[in-house]
Amino acid sequence: MRIVSGMRPTGKLHIGHYVGVLKKWLELAQEHESLFFVADWHALSTSYEEKLNLEELSLELIRTWMAVGIDPEKSLLFIQSAIKEHAELYLLLNMITPIGWLERNPTYKDQLEQIKHKEIHTAGFLTYPVLQTADIVLYEAEGVPIGEDQRPHLEIAREIVRRFHHLFGCKERPIFKEPQEILSPTPRLLGIDGRKMSKSYGNAIYLDEEPESIWQKVRAAKTDPQRIRKNDPGNPEVCVVYGYHKAFSDPATIAQVEEGCRSGTIGCVECKRWCAAAIDETLAPIREKRERIGSKLLQEVVAQGNAQARKLAQAKMEEVNSTVLGATQ
Repeated sequence: MRIVSGMRPTGKLHIGHYVGVLKKWLELAQEHESLFFVADWHALSTSYEEKLNLEELSLELIRTWMAVGIDPEKSLLFIQSAIKEHAELYLLLNMITPIGWLERNPTYKDQLEQIKHKEIHTAGFLTYPVLQTADIVLYEAEGVPIGEDQRPHLEIAREIVRRFHHLFGCKERPIFKEPQEILSPTPRLLGIDGRKMSKSYGNAIYLDEEPESIWQKVRAAKTDPQRIRKNDPGNPEVCVVYGYHKAFSDPATIAQVEEGCRSGTIGCVECKRWCAAAIDETLAPIREKRERIGSKLLQEVVAQGNAQARKLAQAKMEEVNSTVLGATQ
């Protein structure tokens, strides 16, 4: 199976990205042909006013992927904007995608309601799923690792593929594959304040966080409000720290934390110290490896990845253009 997935370069990655996305990428890359790309054009759909240094952020994102364990010798790593065929296919697919499909997208409607501090009533934001479709089908992806909120986007991608094949008379000899979702069973980690983990909320623990900083953030994390004193029994399921334990601690510690919280035999400070230590045990090798990945190696990896991706994309676009132009003459 060929796997294709991307990530926007909007800032540093946090432990939520690690647990929710990168661990799944690592697992898939061990078993399948994998292509992972920096979705820098996608970043402009909501962050076009922020004047981000997308070139620098893109390189740092790939550096972090490599530090986490994504091996460029086994997986293809590249930057979206370096492959102009993404934009070319996006243009062609926009020509045939009904606006109603995009306006009915529940993710689109939800974000219009939630994102009030930015002007996102733009064509780029509306057609985000079309560019996402181009990103995926350009490389004949068979599987796409996504979160639950991205399922409508992938269904739109399949609908666009079917419409393309119908309009251009190639249902018998399909140009594109219909991508299937690969859902991660891992729940999202909440931020230390109990909200969605996000840099904009200032509630994230980043992958380059130092031990003392990890401890300070975990120490401030939201716990069960019913536990006022150490001996008060609590409910670990409503505690942010318990969610971190389930993601980073060993089974014995998780069991000890759950029993100790419910019985009131361990205090929150002790529980948080164990949690901070477990998180740092995971992040320490990532920090160390990241420091060893120099700019020269990073540039070489990106150049090689871009060249390989470009070759695949150009071959597919030759096939697409031949089909579209031939069908419209």
